[in-house]
Amino acid sequence: MLSEFEQNLANIASGEYTSFHEYDETDEPLAKRIKTYWTELDKKFPGVSTPWSAVFVSWCLKTAGATKKEFLFSDRHSEFVFWAIHNAETGEGLFRAYPIEEIPPAVGYIIHNNRVKKKLTFKYAASHNNYPSHSAIVVATGHDANGRFASTVGGNEGDPGSVKRRRVALDDNGLIVQNPKRPFISVIQTLK
Repeated sequence: MLSEFEQNLANIASGEYTSFHEYDETDEPLAKRIKTYWTELDKKFPGVSTPWSAVFVSWCLKTAGATKKEFLFSDRHSEFVFWAIHNAETGEGLFRAYPIEEIPPAVGYIIHNNRVKKKLTFKYAASHNNYPSHSAIVVATGHDANGRFASTVGGNEGDPGSVKRRRVALDDNGLIVQNPKRPFISVIQTLK
C-alpha cells in the first residue's frame, strides 16, 4: 500500500511529465519551470545548460512533502545517493539506498544509474559523493507484453533535456534487469 508521500511524489513527477514532456529545456515553458526547480530549493539558477536532473528529483521530493532533515536536496545525484547509502548502512533516515539486486523498485522510490559510457558500481557510490550519474522517480510498476517493468519520470532526460518517462525492465522477482549500456547503480527506498 502506498503512503500518502509516495502517492504525492508519483503524482507530482507525473504532473511535470504531462505538462512539459513536449518541450525541450530551451523552450520557454520548460526553461521557466527549470528555473523554479532551482530557486524553490534555495539554489542559484545557473541556466538551462547546467545539468538539472538532480534538482528535478530534489524539487519533486520537496514538493511532495520531504523536508531538509528528511532528504538531502542537491544538484548532484551522487550526493543524495551517498547520503542514502549511509542511511541504509546505519538503519537511519527515511530514504535508504541499496544495490539493485537487493530491493525491487516501487512507486515513490528513486532509481539511480550511470550516465552513458560510465560503469560505476554501488561500491563506488558508497565511497564517493561526486561523480556524474542520473536518477529518476518511479511513478508506476506493472506488466506488459515485454514483462514486468517500472515506469520512471526524470528531468534533463535526453539531449536536449526534457522531462521524460522511461521504462525499466524488471525480472520475475521485481528486481531491475541490469542495462549494460547505462548500468543501474542503486534503488533509493522511500520510508516516508
